[in-house]
Amino acid sequence: MSRLRCLRTSIDAAAAYLGAEVAAPVAAPSCVVEGDQGVVMFEAGGRKRLRSMRWGFPRLTREMRVRGEDPGIIGLVADLTNPMWEQMVVDPRYRCIIPITHFANPDGDAGKKTRTWFSLNDTAVMAWAGFCRNIPDVGPCYAGMTMEANSAVMPYNDRMPVLLEQGEIERWLRGAIDDVIAFQFRRPVAAARIEVIHTDSPWRGGDPPPAATQIDLI
Repeated sequence: MSRLRCLRTSIDAAAAYLGAEVAAPVAAPSCVVEGDQGVVMFEAGGRKRLRSMRWGFPRLTREMRVRGEDPGIIGLVADLTNPMWEQMVVDPRYRCIIPITHFANPDGDAGKKTRTWFSLNDTAVMAWAGFCRNIPDVGPCYAGMTMEANSAVMPYNDRMPVLLEQGEIERWLRGAIDDVIAFQFRRPVAAARIEVIHTDSPWRGGDPPPAATQIDLI
């Protein structure tokens, strides 16, 4: 999956879809890439809240330390058996939901790639299953879980977000590790529900999806 997604609706609309509250002012940049601040819903003390966090956990391998490199960023969870995730994914405290309206993949020839956006045609807000944690020296950060793409997304990328239905949010936030595994390895959302939006906007530094503001969220 690519590392570009959007929340092209209001914070209040996203909160209403997720059954969450906005405890403090939350900025919602229309497009987010790894390393940017994005909007996340997490549960604490029985209350679901929206807040801003950095997209991407710090990643520093032994080889990177030897070379004196700064930590990298990893914002996608594709392999649950990776030692990096072994403690986090089993603990419901670290589950979160990433509200999005679109995710993108590059399309076209090298050097001329454009943005192709993907959304659902039956709901404006999508609930992307994720993990979050407060990391020393970094602060609150998160990553989204990916799965095998459906046939609508596969021509552009073999991975896509793990998208939850509204009725599955509680199971994601509070379920056991078996639930996490089941969500990642089940069949993806049906390709017939995916709206593919082709654009001429350049992949790097391009515009957000033009159709997003026309979606009725009521």
